[in-house]
Amino acid sequence: MYTTLSCPACGNEYAPGADEPWRCDCGHPLDFTEQPIPDAPAPDFTDIDTRDGLWAFDEFLPVRRVASLGEGFTPLVDANGWDAQFKLDCVFPSGSFKDRGATTTLSRAAELGVETVLEDSSGNAGAAIAQYAARAGIDAEIYVPADAKASKLKAIECAGATPVRVEGSRQDVTDACIEAVENGDGWYASHAWNPAFFAGTMTFALELAAQRDWNVPDAVVTPLGHGTLFLGAYRGFRALLDAGWTDSMPRLLGVQAEGVSPIADGIHADSGGEDGADEWSDDDHAAERNDVADGIQITHPARRDGILDAIEATDGDAIALDAGTTEAALEKLHRTGFYVEPTSAVAVAGLTAYRDRGILADDADVVVPLTGSGLKS
Repeated sequence: MYTTLSCPACGNEYAPGADEPWRCDCGHPLDFTEQPIPDAPAPDFTDIDTRDGLWAFDEFLPVRRVASLGEGFTPLVDANGWDAQFKLDCVFPSGSFKDRGATTTLSRAAELGVETVLEDSSGNAGAAIAQYAARAGIDAEIYVPADAKASKLKAIECAGATPVRVEGSRQDVTDACIEAVENGDGWYASHAWNPAFFAGTMTFALELAAQRDWNVPDAVVTPLGHGTLFLGAYRGFRALLDAGWTDSMPRLLGVQAEGVSPIADGIHADSGGEDGADEWSDDDHAAERNDVADGIQITHPARRDGILDAIEATDGDAIALDAGTTEAALEKLHRTGFYVEPTSAVAVAGLTAYRDRGILADDADVVVPLTGSGLKS
């Protein structure tokens, strides 16, 4: 399966191959030209072979399974303390939801005959790419911040990948990786730019809908940095609707880290203070940077336009929360048996914030993904 790439902004198309571009000549991220949609009705859950993991939905995927570790069909459990459901994407082989995108990205790389992949990451995506590159027998170099957590560096190194430490900001890490890609050092397996990654994260929505007998929730609340899960979920729910397997779209509600919240800041700055917009930020965004949720500190999301389109299309939103609020949610999660890493807690804190602000009704049917294991903290 060698799907072509195209630019949704200008329409340019690119042939697949190990030397395919990682972005359009116009600077916009590329997507697969076609989104496969099944022409059969939705199956009963008992007819889905969950042993195939997320690849049980291969009819929706523009990539053939090559590099897999049995990932997918993570548990969906009641979270009684929050009147919601949690989807435990923290139990993937590498300990985070990023395995959804890593399996499809490395499968694509293997299909194309790629020998070396490069990725830039604050931790989870790099660990996932490293692990699936090992599974595919492909060399990997992972560009990471110089102060990346030791647990995530160890995961990268144990998989046989080479971590490349970069001093400076998270953007400096990306810039260094892109420079290496443009110098011909490898294929860009970026969780922010590579469309194969989003083909994997869309399976979050497919699994969730199947586990709920094809009834989607009123809303899904996710952490929001590059929008890897947020935008993937939107694409998955959209594909289900187009296939006729579901009859509605949930509201997509993102939660960013205070101080590094370009989507939330942009949305509510654009509102000009109308409709209660002054209520949206804590102390008018004067709070200190939320370093607890370090995994979503992205100043320039590569697919910003797509995130905003998804928010508009689903009557969604994005807010920013501070470190104290995130820490309080993390402590409650740990006390109730959900051992997750700090960035996961920001979405759970966001669920409470959205309800407190009247954006979600108290009885709204809501799902929150828990995105990373506390064992990686």
